[in-house]
Amino acid sequence: MKYTAHVDTFARDNLPPKVQWPEFLFELPELQYPGRLNCGTELLDKPVTRGYGHRVALRSADGECTYTQLFTQANRLANVLVRELGVKPGNRVLLRGPNNPMMAACWFAVMKAGAICVATMPLLRAKELTDIIEKAEISHALCDKRIDAELKAAMAGCPTLKTVSYWYDDAPDSLDTLALKQPLWFSNAATAADDVALIAFTSGTTGKPKGTMHLHRDVIAMCDAFPRSCLKVHKDDVFCGTPPIAFTFGLGGMLCFPLRYGASTVLVEKHTPQTLLETIQNFKASVCFSSPVMFRQMAGTAKDYDLGSLKKCVSAGEALPDATRQLFKEATGIEIIDGIGSTEMIHIFISHTPERARRGATGYAIPGYKATVLDEEGRVCPPGKVGKLAVKGPTGCRYLADERQKEYVQRGWNITGDAYLRDEQGYFFYRARTDDMIISAGYNIAGPEVEGALLTHPAVGECGVVGWPDAERGTIVKAFIVLKKDVPKSEETVKALQEHVKNAIAPYKYPRAIEFMDSLPRTETGKLQRFKLRSK
Repeated sequence: MKYTAHVDTFARDNLPPKVQWPEFLFELPELQYPGRLNCGTELLDKPVTRGYGHRVALRSADGECTYTQLFTQANRLANVLVRELGVKPGNRVLLRGPNNPMMAACWFAVMKAGAICVATMPLLRAKELTDIIEKAEISHALCDKRIDAELKAAMAGCPTLKTVSYWYDDAPDSLDTLALKQPLWFSNAATAADDVALIAFTSGTTGKPKGTMHLHRDVIAMCDAFPRSCLKVHKDDVFCGTPPIAFTFGLGGMLCFPLRYGASTVLVEKHTPQTLLETIQNFKASVCFSSPVMFRQMAGTAKDYDLGSLKKCVSAGEALPDATRQLFKEATGIEIIDGIGSTEMIHIFISHTPERARRGATGYAIPGYKATVLDEEGRVCPPGKVGKLAVKGPTGCRYLADERQKEYVQRGWNITGDAYLRDEQGYFFYRARTDDMIISAGYNIAGPEVEGALLTHPAVGECGVVGWPDAERGTIVKAFIVLKKDVPKSEETVKALQEHVKNAIAPYKYPRAIEFMDSLPRTETGKLQRFKLRSK
């Protein structure tokens, strides 16, 4: 058996068969890694040993944290995991918290211990957490005490989850209290480069969660690809933005990228356009990661803030409308760096430098990756023809025990589910999603999951949910609903249904528009024809 540091081999045992893996490319010198690699060592320990210990790593409203301080806190937490909580290399550890220094330190502690991180967003409800915990057979969880309710509600249905420890908690057995009793040093697990480091969950079109498994080398590869070629990060850069660390987009932009280059990051738990502008102004941030809708909203009041420190902005999560790009450029003088990535690929694989931006285009395949457009038969489309986006590089899709692996990976290519066209210069232009996934304000939302939540309301007879064009957000969730007899088609009913969805699943998934219908378009076999709803 090939070397692994994992005592618990669940993740390796549930990787897809090698024949179903995409082709991996490591053609660039910076993407060639040794057989043993721990991404925690690379991103945190090595900056300390090479003299960056005194530099600021994390910034927040509560103060600053140097590389050495983050290093020692992560060591203490890793000692808690191993000595107090009994975590073994390969165990899955759920993290639940917003973007704050303890969330960052806990992530590094999990890496150091050789465990597998399963980070979750604060907005997830008990049912969604239960699905994740069951799928990944999670044994341990670290959680911000302020958002413990949904995790506690999920625990009753999760027999594998034996141990939960809370931070920002005064209890004698809290994570904070236990950490204070630990030594400042920890011997990091000697993980293999191809040991699984994290499982990132994304919803499929059916709403059933898919766990995407990424290795220690994948985490470092995402740091050595996009930020190196498109951001050109400097050690004096200050990062900020909106994506949660629980998203791989946020894991890169809010934590791993800045630390890979000796820079710092500002962690704020929740952002509005105004607070993000204030963060840039107050912390002299130079790099900002966010979604198109946030950049559009920021453009309206950007003139009221001192944004002189801001040099680069990165937009991903959904297609960047050209109108938003131009609006933000007029307001700030900054050309937004657009990009497309996916949870399956861990981060951005098509983007551009500010100097090479092209109107309407997402960009080109970044160094280290190859991309093309395929037709339904898997043949390369000529320039100008719309087809399925296909990508390969140093990272790729490996679902956790999921039949959908065969759909995402075909003939060695990662098929992202996006419809694109490529021009003769190699620029890629987004056209649509090829499945029923709705991307709104940077969030992936499965229409059928929202339908399932609506159908639990006593007023709903039938429903269909689709993505709907919206001038501000790009796309919103719209529900077409057939009400049960005698239920009024009123604004009060609309609000009641929206609140119901917010309470049933993560609030950001609720339908922002609802249209009542007498019947829904279906095939003779009863299948809902969503394309007819989209064309209404």
